[in-house]
Amino acid sequence: VFMGDFPMMTEFGTFIINGTERVIVTQLVRSPGAYLMEPKDATKQVFTANLMPSRGSWLELEIDKKGIVYARIDRKRKLPITTLLRALPEEDPSTGFKLDTSTNEAILKLFDNSPFMVNTLEKDPSETEEEALIEVFKKQRPGEPPTLDNARNLLKALFFDPKRYDLTKVGRYKLNQRLEVNVKEGTRVLTTEDILALVRKLVELPVKLGVDLESKDFAADAVVLSRDPIRGDLDEYEHFGNRRLRTVGELIQEAFRVGLYRMERVVRERMTTEDVDTITPQTIINIRPVVAALKEFFGSSQLSQFMDQTNSLAGLTHRRRLSALGAGGLTRERAPIEVRDVHPTHYGRMCPIETPEGPNIGLMGSLASMATVSEFGFIQTPYRVVKNGRVTEEIIYLDAAEEAQFTIAQASAPLDEKGKFLDDQVLCRSREGEAVTARPQDVEYMDVAPAQIVSVATALIPFLEHNDANRALMGANMQRQAVPLMIPQAPLIGTGLEYRAAVDTGDVEIAEKAGQVVDVDAEKIVVETRDGTDTYDMTKFMRSNQGTLIHQKPIVGLGDRVSAGQVLADGSSTDSGELALGANLLVAFMPFEGYNFEDAIVISERCVKEDLLSSIHIHEYEIDARSTKLGDEEITRDIPNRSEESLKDLDERGVVRIGAEVGSGDLLVGKVTPKGETELTAEEKLIRAIFKEKAREVRDTSLKVPHGEGGKVIDVKTFSRDAGDDLSPGVNELVRVYVAKKRKIAEGDKLAGRHGNKGVIARIVPEEDMPFLEDGTPVDVVLNPLGVPSRMNIGQILETHLGWAAARGVFSENGNGEAQPIATPVFDGASETDVDEALMKWVEQNPDSPIKFVVDKKQPEGRRCSGKVRLFNGKTGAPFEQSITVGYMYILKLLHLVDDKIHARSTGPYSLVTQQPLGGKAQFGGQRFGEMEVWALEAYGAAYTLQEMLTIKSDDTVGRVKAYEAIVKGENIAEPSIPESFKVLLKEMQSLALDVHVLSDEGKEVEVREEDDELLRAAEELGIDLTPGSLRAAARQPTAEEVEEGQERVDQDGELKVPADEALGDLADVEVEPEIVASEEAEEQAGPLTEPADVEE
Repeated sequence: VFMGDFPMMTEFGTFIINGTERVIVTQLVRSPGAYLMEPKDATKQVFTANLMPSRGSWLELEIDKKGIVYARIDRKRKLPITTLLRALPEEDPSTGFKLDTSTNEAILKLFDNSPFMVNTLEKDPSETEEEALIEVFKKQRPGEPPTLDNARNLLKALFFDPKRYDLTKVGRYKLNQRLEVNVKEGTRVLTTEDILALVRKLVELPVKLGVDLESKDFAADAVVLSRDPIRGDLDEYEHFGNRRLRTVGELIQEAFRVGLYRMERVVRERMTTEDVDTITPQTIINIRPVVAALKEFFGSSQLSQFMDQTNSLAGLTHRRRLSALGAGGLTRERAPIEVRDVHPTHYGRMCPIETPEGPNIGLMGSLASMATVSEFGFIQTPYRVVKNGRVTEEIIYLDAAEEAQFTIAQASAPLDEKGKFLDDQVLCRSREGEAVTARPQDVEYMDVAPAQIVSVATALIPFLEHNDANRALMGANMQRQAVPLMIPQAPLIGTGLEYRAAVDTGDVEIAEKAGQVVDVDAEKIVVETRDGTDTYDMTKFMRSNQGTLIHQKPIVGLGDRVSAGQVLADGSSTDSGELALGANLLVAFMPFEGYNFEDAIVISERCVKEDLLSSIHIHEYEIDARSTKLGDEEITRDIPNRSEESLKDLDERGVVRIGAEVGSGDLLVGKVTPKGETELTAEEKLIRAIFKEKAREVRDTSLKVPHGEGGKVIDVKTFSRDAGDDLSPGVNELVRVYVAKKRKIAEGDKLAGRHGNKGVIARIVPEEDMPFLEDGTPVDVVLNPLGVPSRMNIGQILETHLGWAAARGVFSENGNGEAQPIATPVFDGASETDVDEALMKWVEQNPDSPIKFVVDKKQPEGRRCSGKVRLFNGKTGAPFEQSITVGYMYILKLLHLVDDKIHARSTGPYSLVTQQPLGGKAQFGGQRFGEMEVWALEAYGAAYTLQEMLTIKSDDTVGRVKAYEAIVKGENIAEPSIPESFKVLLKEMQSLALDVHVLSDEGKEVEVREEDDELLRAAEELGIDLTPGSLRAAARQPTAEEVEEGQERVDQDGELKVPADEALGDLADVEVEPEIVASEEAEEQAGPLTEPADVEE
């Protein structure tokens, strides 16, 4: 039996759905199990306990302020716990556990005569198992007739039926761990032993806390007491021992289960109706529900996301994303603050820094750089084993619940060569989760590396330890938005993770076996190995999901020996196998003629000339030819009313040729659509048959380059039904055109460093006008120093200083002064002293250099060299008064490019109801002139400008046409008429049954014309008067004056103007073509009103 198609995961952990690459994000959910908690309302309850399955009914217990233990099933009405205990079966159906709750004495014996159980028994209405069952049934199903059988079945279905109740393997593991019971792993339903153990745990809590057992109000007494004795016994949902990951497999499994469940119902139905003799598996199985469930999951689940491929890092981070949202998780609105907060158990498991700003903060996280996932879905983090005060090389992975029992030293604790701790007291995280100092022999584990607590993107930020967390968050997020540049440069100041990150993205080509390169060109690399030859094909000029470039180029040469795992070819955002997202530029921190006010950035024209920040972007345009009611659309070069000039780049099929330069409005694919026609007569049909389709009326619906875009056509793909391609119903042909454009850096583009220091380019200054060093080198970027102190991201300053030393060859291995990139890992990198030493070393190495750093040898180490130099004004040549910090910083160009955002409109589509221009670049909309802007014009007194804004520039349908005409003809613009929105307001008032009349200043009634009056307007332009009065006038005889007037109506040209009456003729025959204001095309672009506007950011 064929069971449908199933998307297969690519080797990089993504899925290809409908031709686009998607990522199924891992979900962070609450683990099923038992939770003993502080109450939500401390005035009403003392403690609460919850039993949560993965699927099935929740059981919630609470001790109220009177000391009575209540149970709730599925958030329904509460009942005394003893009632539930009495109703439970004597022998557990799955484990055979014996439970005696037949008498009050037996119940009290189970709980060591707990006073809370005594109180509960007083409140309990039932005496026997039967009464208890009926009582439970009444609470759960009020209004249904309670019978013993019904009640027994209900209780079985609630907790003991594997079809309806599932703890999963994890739930059983957590229950056994939490309640200290020994139920077999395979038992995935609840047992009576579990319920008993949970109640026991709950009634022990107030005793441990030390609540007076004779109290009148337990809740009030409990609030006053110190929580220390029971802190370890209470659970919190945010603890990573209680939150687990549902990975791709589990999410798909869940969707598949739902589909199978639906299919099962269909099969059962068919088995009852079909004839037994003729039945076959094929006839009774309908795979649609299964296929639909999977399709829905991959296509529209919140966790199935369009992969972020802006650069290699973006893809890697997206695959490592953890989300608390989605089906079975939280929602943005209901997520409490505690869930969003950083929890101590995030340490080494989820990054405390990388999370989105905005409504999703804390709900989306990123897996820490060294974490793994256990078989139960809990996140584990690695530790080195410490034996007798000596750190061994053995590594063990622990999850948050296991880790709680140990004393763990941090990675930066100093060790000697043999792995012994140098200090007598070592700073550790203790069993209670507090920081303590311990003796070396008491330490059990030690962190592997300082970077293990942060995610990959965060670990790529050098000097992270010197940055404020808020800015580090922006830095980590903005690296994912960096556009791959044409000339990738690995950072001078890295963190040592660049190589690993690049290799793990899967965007670089890696040698599978060792061997020798025997052939290499732009398209492929051939490596000869012991077992034969391996060929590696390069990916060339592919478009990513975000329109950036995916491209590989070889970095090995002919005859090179390569080892297994070596990088053979770079991706678009790597350089020699290291992640390279930006460019190393010479920056100076100083104000520049006010152009870098408020985070604006001034850059040198050198960046434009030398393509330091240029990138290639690829746009995909698509058009399809469908079958319509009036005939088939056709892709053709033969387009009505088009000049040969405009068709010059189309081939004989009507598709643009590869290599053509196109600009906005140019044709990419010619297409014609049949116009609506009346039924043909027999003669016309005959002519059609003889002369084929030539005579048909068609309109031009070609694919054009959108406004403000363009570039070079690099690829064209055509699919057609005739060629056997699988197209969606109704589509005969499909053409995709790929247009590439090289984008140089421009004013308005967004740049950023790795420390959350972002800004927009305000000015590109000629090289000769930029501030220059004493040796004549102009700087590339001028940043505002005021962006540093309040933001507290000092890492950028240290990077700048160390960048100077690295770029000027302080660290070069052969001492020839070549630039040498260096790594400064997070929390374990260069200190201020190291940076100072590097600068001092440069000063000593270059005594003859004209560039002189400000050095004060009397200062202590770490403060001797300020890293500041004398800069000169590029325009006047005079030195600046103060010395200025100059050095090399790694600068990223982000995806927020001005070319994608800039937008202008003269006329275009209008909204159907209000007749106002649409909004947003995607709809080719106008600019919003809002309430506050209106106030500004009012305050200024610009009455006529304001009137234009509210009428002819917006929704005065008649006025805007006349104004456009007047501008074209060079005449004066006429008076505006009534705007459409006013008419809409009138209509809304009329719909409230209000009879509204509009009066002028003189108190005369003003006639408000409806949209239906387009007929009248057209008539008016033809000189026909169709007002109700004139129609009545037409019905009666004209008076003598009117006759005279009619004869005198002669135009200047001597042509007679037709009086209303004659032109009217017989009213029934008048047909007037109403003039249409918004073009048909514009309406099409606007789409139906119900669609959400696809507004770009």
